[in-house]
Amino acid sequence: MMADEEGRAEPEPCAPPLEADAEAAGDSELEFGIPLESNGYLLYRDRKEWADIEPVPQDDGPNPVVQIIYSEKFRDVYDYFRAVLQRDERSERAFKLTGDAIELNAANYTVWHFRRVLLQSLKKDLYEELNYITAIIEDQPKNYQVWHHRRVLVEWLKDSSRELEFIADILNQDAKNYHAWQHRQWVIQEFKLWDDELEYVEQLLKEDVRNNSVWNQRYFVISNTTGYDDPAVLEREVQYTLEMIKMVPHNESAWNYLKGILQDRGLSKYPGLLEQLLDLQPSHSSPYLIAFLVDIYEDMLDNQCENKEETLNKALELCEILAKEKDIIRKEYWKYIGRSLKSKHSPNVEQNVPTEIEEQ
Repeated sequence: MMADEEGRAEPEPCAPPLEADAEAAGDSELEFGIPLESNGYLLYRDRKEWADIEPVPQDDGPNPVVQIIYSEKFRDVYDYFRAVLQRDERSERAFKLTGDAIELNAANYTVWHFRRVLLQSLKKDLYEELNYITAIIEDQPKNYQVWHHRRVLVEWLKDSSRELEFIADILNQDAKNYHAWQHRQWVIQEFKLWDDELEYVEQLLKEDVRNNSVWNQRYFVISNTTGYDDPAVLEREVQYTLEMIKMVPHNESAWNYLKGILQDRGLSKYPGLLEQLLDLQPSHSSPYLIAFLVDIYEDMLDNQCENKEETLNKALELCEILAKEKDIIRKEYWKYIGRSLKSKHSPNVEQNVPTEIEEQ
């Protein structure tokens, strides 16, 4: 059927004949001569209520290159799923079949799509379905399809009352779960749930100031509420970020946030920022602080600052420190930045004369 039916199915050895299977499972039972799995599961092909359906095997083409060895149960379920999908059968038994298919491969988007068709056609209880998808997400929190299914349900219900608490529970397990954050942003934006989100973000940053996902959420919330154009908001965010940097100077996430909120306004134009960073340098030095200073000096040069030669020398000196001491793994990058700055802002220097950085 679809390639994703093979998605995350765990390959198992070919199943033995039913008779041997029944003998091998000591606690298996026979019902009307038909073997059951040890848990009482009966294959669809052996169920009387499915006798009217002709299963549709998966078509891998005449010469499959790497053929997956599915379990007998997997083949059986998906052969019957293909059949009901082909017939567009909208019945209770088809709905239950999607549940078995999802249990075997919850990443199959075709099954989830057909299940949603059935939810509407059969007028199923959507809150019951919400409970169903909650359990699956808790078991598979990094599955695209399950989060999309939940989003559709919330849209249909027009009810977000469970969402923020549920997402918080998932983030308690993994605070960097991209799917959870994506769903949280959609819920907040769709249902205008901005009021307490910044407080939630600050709590998570207290727990892990290095969590880039939380810094991203902070930017998302402020960008969609107050914005950064208000000088008071911008000053609050600059000082908040600097305080977080003082706590963990080598935290790249905080430096990225600071640069992100200021670069469109001109890094060198923000009052007092350069002085604050220079004051931090002796006690809180890091590659990120020095690189930020290079960015500020470059912005000053681009804006035709008064002491151009002095500013260029400061930037080149910092590039040298980064290349030699603070960020050696990116030595070639900082050598390139130094050459570029010198070429752009020191026209009297011949292009082929190497700087001290280049000679190392």
